[in-house]
Formats: sequence, C-alpha cells, structure tokens
Amino acid sequence: MPNPAIFLSASVPDPNRSAKYFSTADPLAIGAAVSGLVYVTLGRRLLVWGGHPAITPMIWASANDVGVDYGLWVHLYQSLLFKDDFPAENARFQNVTYVDAVSNDRNASLAEMRRQMLTDYEYQAGVFIGGMEGIEDEFGLFRQLHPTATILPIASTGGAALLIYQNTPGLPAELLSSLDYVGMMHRELKIPPTEHRQLVSSRSP
Repeated sequence: MPNPAIFLSASVPDPNRSAKYFSTADPLAIGAAVSGLVYVTLGRRLLVWGGHPAITPMIWASANDVGVDYGLWVHLYQSLLFKDDFPAENARFQNVTYVDAVSNDRNASLAEMRRQMLTDYEYQAGVFIGGMEGIEDEFGLFRQLHPTATILPIASTGGAALLIYQNTPGLPAELLSSLDYVGMMHRELKIPPTEHRQLVSSRSP
C-alpha cells in the first residue's frame, strides 16, 4: 500500500438542509477541485475518503480517466447505515471498508466510520472541499489525530471549506483566490508534476 496517504473530505451542500453552506457553495468548483486532486494524487499517493453519493462518482470518473490501479491507490470508507443509498460506483472500487452501523444512529455511525478512517492511516495532508457540517466535523477530528499534517480547505469551493478557511489563520491565500486546482494541488501537496505515476496493473479494475 502506498504511503503517505491523502485524506479527502468533500460533499456538495444540499439546499434543503442548510442555506448556511449552500449559499456560498459552487458545485462546479467542487467538481473541479475533486478532479484536480484525483489527477495529481492517484498513482502517486493513496487517496482515502468517506463515501458520499455526489463525490464517489466524481472520483470514479476522474480515476478512470487517469487510468490507475484502483485497488492500490484509493480506499473508500462507507457506513453500512447507508447501504440502501450506496452509489453504483462503490462496486467498482476494489478497496472499500464497510463500517458497521451503531444502533441505527446516524451521528454515532458516522462518528465510528470517521474514527476508523482517520486512525487506519498516517496522513500527509487533509483536503476539504465544499461540504456542510460533516466536513467541519472531519476537519476537527483530522487536526486532533494528525496535528502535523498539511490542511487544505479549498475555500473557493464555498460551503464548509470556506468557513474552515476563514476560521483558520495562516493558510495559503490561493486556497481562496485560485481556480487552478491542478496547479494548487501540486504546489500545496508538494507533489511535483514530474513525479512518476504508477498506472494500471495487468489486473482488470
């Protein structure tokens, strides 16, 4: 398994749940930022994230374009509480950890999934894109468990990432001002464009 890992926390805010996050969110920027992260990292760093019905298909499409060995370079975590709503793309990833639900309790089940996801690996960085309160929860836990890791709330995507950026002094200005997500990920994650990318193995995805 490649090391170190990159943690992704991302979602597209739901207008029916919270105007606080939706009012600043830019769905196109969220998609572009996720695609930029996948392009830069896959085949170079392990990418770990918690399943979200809007984000997992984006990662599948971007990973398919890059052409990497999915089972080696991505690790998806999913709470079984949401098994009836899993996106079809879940079945296409070879490295999925399904975490048991906790007493049919949404908050407790998500907390357990996040605890396992963030303690199974040492992380080089955490990238936070768009999102709502769950992204803020994951940011807080990530900083607690990985205090020396790089944190990148991509503020230009809005939502929770913007609020995190505004409340965290000392972060790079380009997280708010730049829409060059590929260039940003190369710079801030310190992954040079010249770094070799491991492509597909002989095993079919």
